[in-house]
Amino acid sequence: MVEEAKKVVEEIPLGIIREKGFDREKWNPKTELGRKIKSGEINDIEEVFNNGYKILEPQIVDALMSDLETDLISVGQSKGKFGGGKRSIWKQTQKKTKEGNKIKFSTLVAIGNKNGYVGIGMGSSNETMPAKEKSLRKAKLNLIRIRRGCGSWESGGKNNYSIPFEVTGKCGAAEIKLIPAPKGTGLCIEEECKKILRLAGIKDIYSKSKNSKTKLNLIKACFNALKRLSNIHIDEEYMKKYGIIEGRIK
Repeated sequence: MVEEAKKVVEEIPLGIIREKGFDREKWNPKTELGRKIKSGEINDIEEVFNNGYKILEPQIVDALMSDLETDLISVGQSKGKFGGGKRSIWKQTQKKTKEGNKIKFSTLVAIGNKNGYVGIGMGSSNETMPAKEKSLRKAKLNLIRIRRGCGSWESGGKNNYSIPFEVTGKCGAAEIKLIPAPKGTGLCIEEECKKILRLAGIKDIYSKSKNSKTKLNLIKACFNALKRLSNIHIDEEYMKKYGIIEGRIK
C-alpha cells in the first residue's frame, strides 16, 4: 500500500517557504481549465498562457509547476529598541470597537520559478498563518509570464538575465523604471523588489524610482512594470533576432 501524500511545509531562513506533496488525485477542479489539466489534456504552464486561459484555481499552478519558490516581502514595521522601527513581514492594523481593539495582520507573498514566471499576492486575517495562506493562494492566481532579453548595448551578446527594453510601472504615487543592464551588473534596485526580480529569473538590471516612500506601492509598481513587458506587442522575427525569451528557458 502506498501511503497518501501529505502536505509538508518546509521553513528555511529568510522567510522562504516551499510547499511539497500536492495531491492531484484528491483535487476536485471547479473550472474547465482545471478539468483539462487533471485529465492530462494540458500538461504545461506554457499552454495555459499561450491559449490565453485565466488561472482561477491555485491548484492549477500546483499541478503544473513543481519548482515554485516562495518568499515573504517585508511590508510592515515592528517596534525596535529605543523606539526605532524594524522591518517586518507582517503589516499590523487595529480597529477600535466597543468590545476593544481588533487586530488584523496582512502579509505580501511573492512566488516564482526563477525562470520567467512570477506572482505576488496579499492576504489579511485576524491571525498570522491564515493571512500567509491567503496571500500564497492569491499569488498563484496572479502568476504572470515575463519577457527576458538583452536590452543593453554594453553586453555585446544575448543576455537572457536582463530585460529587452525599458519599462515603467506605477501604483498610486509610486513610480519605478526598470532599465536593461549588461551581464554581471546585478540587481541595482530596492531590497524588497530584488526578491521579486530574483524569483522571476532576472539577474541584471538598473532602476529609477520616484515617490517611493510607501513600500507597498513601490513593490506593486515593480510588479506592474514586469507585467508591461509582456503587454507590449513585439514581432516574432524581432524576438528571434535579438534573443528575447517569453517564459522559461528550456
